[in-house]
Amino acid sequence: MLDLKENFNSKKILIYGYGISGKACFHYLKKKNKVFIYDDNKKIISSVTKKKITKEKILKSKFDIIIISPGIDKKKCGLSKFIKKNDHKTVTELDIFYLNNLKNKKITITGTNGKSTTAKLIYEIIKKNNKDVRLGGNIGKPLLFEKNINKNTLFVIEASSYQIEYSKYFRSDIAAILNISPDHLERHQTFSKYINAKLKLIKNQNKNGLTFINKSNLKFLSNKKINSKIIKVKKFPQETNKIKNHYFKNLNNLNNLSFAISISKKLGLNKKKTEIAINSFKGLPYRQQIIYKRRNLQIINDSKSTSFSSTNQLLKSYKNIFWILGGLPKKGDHFSLEKKYFKNIKAYIYGKNKNFFQRNLTNKIPFKNFKDIRHALFGVLKDLKKEKDKNLNIVFSPCSASFDQFENFEKRGEFFNKMLKKTNFIKKAI
Repeated sequence: MLDLKENFNSKKILIYGYGISGKACFHYLKKKNKVFIYDDNKKIISSVTKKKITKEKILKSKFDIIIISPGIDKKKCGLSKFIKKNDHKTVTELDIFYLNNLKNKKITITGTNGKSTTAKLIYEIIKKNNKDVRLGGNIGKPLLFEKNINKNTLFVIEASSYQIEYSKYFRSDIAAILNISPDHLERHQTFSKYINAKLKLIKNQNKNGLTFINKSNLKFLSNKKINSKIIKVKKFPQETNKIKNHYFKNLNNLNNLSFAISISKKLGLNKKKTEIAINSFKGLPYRQQIIYKRRNLQIINDSKSTSFSSTNQLLKSYKNIFWILGGLPKKGDHFSLEKKYFKNIKAYIYGKNKNFFQRNLTNKIPFKNFKDIRHALFGVLKDLKKEKDKNLNIVFSPCSASFDQFENFEKRGEFFNKMLKKTNFIKKAI
């Protein structure tokens, strides 16, 4: 590994992967170093006007530092052999940020589901308490774009398994593991390796660090050497009774809220200001987002859902659910909702991968198949009219990646909202 006192000055550096993380590293390092850019995506490289380098030149060159973007799979990328040979020189954006901001308090949130929501909520709570706080990592702008940092600046960081796995130096004062269920197995290969990637955030902490984890996830820490202090997060802290925000009425967001409250208390933040921040929190787009609630109808856009585990808690939170799902399934995913909830749900499967979802729902939940989201919505509308006297919930929670039809989950969520408006769905439903 590199010297921990690495100052990133006068170095020959290769940035591998020129997405938002790579661009932040280039912006941060270009003035004091000789920085080169490479990406397996030829379209990205062709758009770079300065400092790009060919694969042939990379293989003949020696670099002091190699910065690898989290989205690159070391085993399958175009420079896999080169990276393996020079792995001792590789670092990440998180490493650079950490080594240049050693004295700043860092609060890092990870987990399979709810990372962005929890990070954003904690950020809003700290901000309401009049602290200089920044939000970054896997949410918002990269940390290396932050300016005017002083010794009192706090950082709330969302970290993915990819970011944690590749980082060598990054250490967080406060770490939160929200939950762990099988995900990204196409990259991590096994659930065990995925768990270890997440837990690396905790294992890197020293004795002064704090780890927040709930009871159900403590099993993942058994037989692991942990130096930090473990703080068990209560499922429903007493403070949740004072929260009137409807956004926190489902079990997924209650879990996120429990972590935010526990961390806020440990930071010694003002209870009244914390309560105000929580009650005014609007959530993030397409993450269990209530987009319509009136009379006896509620519509939730949860396009961010990319696995069954991310949807389960949502399905437990309501009755009379019209569940729209479909897309590109994830490796190793399976439906594990308890039987007692089946009677509350009707499923509307869309897209080309219907066989996968059918296999998971057969003999559990009644379902119908549709060509696309639009047709699934009309299917819901048809059945909705038969049950107008009940409190009904339309839940768009795809349990799959969006790449079969959409660039990302945001585009998918945006499309769903547009379909509601374009077809006058709500007017027809009520």
